[in-house]
Amino acid sequence: MKQALKLLLLAPLALLWAALSQAASLLPGPVVDSAWLAAHLDEVQIFEVRGNIKSFTAKPEFETDAKTGKKVLVEVGGHIPGARLMDTKPLRVDKKIGDLTVKYMLPEPAAFEKLMQAAGVDADRPIVLVPVGVDVVDLDDALRAYWQLKVYGEDQIAVLDGGMAVWLLESRAHSSEAAAAKVGNWRFKADRRAQYGAESEEVAAAIAAKSATLIDSRDLRSFHGLAQRDYVHAAGHIPGAKSLPPELLTKPVAGGAVKLHSLMTYRGIAAATGVDADKPSIAYCNSGHLSSGPWFVMSELLGHKNARLYDGSMHQWTLEKRPVEGAIPLQ
Repeated sequence: MKQALKLLLLAPLALLWAALSQAASLLPGPVVDSAWLAAHLDEVQIFEVRGNIKSFTAKPEFETDAKTGKKVLVEVGGHIPGARLMDTKPLRVDKKIGDLTVKYMLPEPAAFEKLMQAAGVDADRPIVLVPVGVDVVDLDDALRAYWQLKVYGEDQIAVLDGGMAVWLLESRAHSSEAAAAKVGNWRFKADRRAQYGAESEEVAAAIAAKSATLIDSRDLRSFHGLAQRDYVHAAGHIPGAKSLPPELLTKPVAGGAVKLHSLMTYRGIAAATGVDADKPSIAYCNSGHLSSGPWFVMSELLGHKNARLYDGSMHQWTLEKRPVEGAIPLQ
């Protein structure tokens, strides 16, 4: 009798554990394709990661290629039915470091938690982030949001390969209706900045000890000092860095979209650019945006647990007047 009562009491806990385990294993990995997402729309929460928030309720625009007769996406508009908007602008903030104010930084845990709740993110339900999908810059918007969620303990998260652009090109259902207001209950679960992020002193130590490959994620003109953002205060790159420019991280898809490469291709790209995919790495760019791409490839796709992102990147490095090299003299 006692044993039967014990089993009866444990049954709800077993069912709860089974449900949680099923949710934990739902996502097939850090990337999902449109077919998978279409089959699991009701089992995940979907967030369209946008810098242009007006596009969430706009109509998509298409043209027909005169030569091939195929549909070409001119402007992404609308969203996947049931998706919510995640505005990229509030996700990065000014941060006081010593006497300096560094822009575009990761918010503190409590502030980030409030941002996620305001976006409607719920706890304990898999998250799929949807980039616009037309170029590597908007892909990195989603990958930056992915990194920030990962830093604060979220592991049930994936990115839609090809984003909204591929979804539209495949003629899947979409909506231009505004999402109903909602406050989510997402909570940060851990502070993993030391695991996934790097500070200036750690970058300097890695240079001195040659303990990690520095990956410069900017375009080649910026790497060689031929172009410079107004918030970066010296030309060139961090000493010893390898260039892995953003144009190498995606492949074009017919109709006006981009998708991720295969794992083998990423390994080949890393080798061709002098990056050892099996050794520790620190990715950086101008402000911690484009570096989300190489970090995602190294950490989440190739599975290297010692891949980190330098949040302050060249903005902070040059504010602190740290050394740079490799600038081609401008006449």
